[in-house]
Amino acid sequence: MGGDRIKLTGIQVRARHGVFPEEKTNDQLFVIDLDCVLVRDRVSDDLATTVDYGLLARDVSEVVTSDSLDLIETLAERIAARVLNHRAIDRVSVTVHKPEAPMPVSVTDVAVRVTRRQER
Repeated sequence: MGGDRIKLTGIQVRARHGVFPEEKTNDQLFVIDLDCVLVRDRVSDDLATTVDYGLLARDVSEVVTSDSLDLIETLAERIAARVLNHRAIDRVSVTVHKPEAPMPVSVTDVAVRVTRRQER
């Protein structure tokens, strides 16, 4: 991905996503990274030409805590769709980490990444 970018790394949200019954009743940590490519045809010191980082992080948190989903793939898709509601963002790569995922062997992290772009 080229162009001007905004990256948010390590947005931490506790929520209930997963296919196992205990994942539907117990909060788990989810960590989200965004890599956004901006639509900017000129350099400006005006917030209206870019994205408010705080608002972007809050949007991610709202998506993660809104509905309980089975798959983090679906969660990543929903986050990408919400991020692309911001007109100043042309493309986004969303990584959803699930470090507390129940696994049969010890792992440090489980993550899914999706990349999506505006349909113009």
